Amino acid sequence: MNGNKPNLIGAIRGPVMLITIGALFALDNFTAFGFSRTWPAVLIVLGLLSLGERMLPRSEDGGGGAS
Repeated sequence: MNGNKPNLIGAIRGPVMLITIGALFALDNFTAFGFSRTWPAVLIVLGLLSLGERMLPRSEDGGGGAS
């Protein structure tokens, strides 16, 4: 171990966003809810992930990790 702990929220942000967008497109294709009505869910999920990232305690070394 090199001491760099990956941020869990940062690690799942991409997959969660892909699942959310995929679910919204599925709703668009298979239900009466079109993407034009459900796209704010993407902003809500992004906001919740950002909030969760800020709520997690920071590591002692201050290394936020490289992107």
